[in-house]
Amino acid sequence: MSSTPRRARPASLPRRVGRQLRRALGARQEPLVRPLDRSRARAWLSAALGAVLALALSAGGSLLLYRSTEHQAAADRGRLQRVDAVVRDLPDRAAATSARSRFSGGYGNRIDVAAAWTAPDGTQRAGTVQAPHSAVTGSHVPVWVDPAGAVSGPPADRVALAVSAGCTGTGALLAVLALLALALRLRLHTLDRRAETAWSTDWARLEPGWSGRAGHCRED
Repeated sequence: MSSTPRRARPASLPRRVGRQLRRALGARQEPLVRPLDRSRARAWLSAALGAVLALALSAGGSLLLYRSTEHQAAADRGRLQRVDAVVRDLPDRAAATSARSRFSGGYGNRIDVAAAWTAPDGTQRAGTVQAPHSAVTGSHVPVWVDPAGAVSGPPADRVALAVSAGCTGTGALLAVLALLALALRLRLHTLDRRAETAWSTDWARLEPGWSGRAGHCRED
């Protein structure tokens, strides 16, 4: 009764990674492994370490960026105050609609209106503020003002700051990973060319003896 030999199971991913790591560090002694194979393993190892380092730097940079911008936003929240401005005068609706369509592609929903408000020190202020397109004379529009009563932009939101910092870190990480992938591809291509050259040289040296052409050449 003949027995069919079992197919060898492929090594698991951790074992393959460990094998390549030992090969790259020269700790794995294999008689059939060429120096080019070790160079190829070291190239993969360098790329993997570079990716891990880039990930750590990206995460740390994003955290530092968020903390710095959040510190500024916290200072703005303590300095600025939200007050209600009373709409005093509205622009011409047709002109406002035409300008809004021309400069914002028709997607804007706010217009400039003349309004008055009370500064944090109690003085009356007046000027131009942004109001919804549906605002009417006498309606209240919330605005942010500084201690002097001048209109300012709202302080940044924590979620927006976190998203911005995360996007910045992710973009930097993707750029670094792209450079690492390009460098690895170029290195492997160089090693492949070197292997092809070495193979051609060895074949030119061994092929005459292996095929018997060397003996025929000597008889001639």
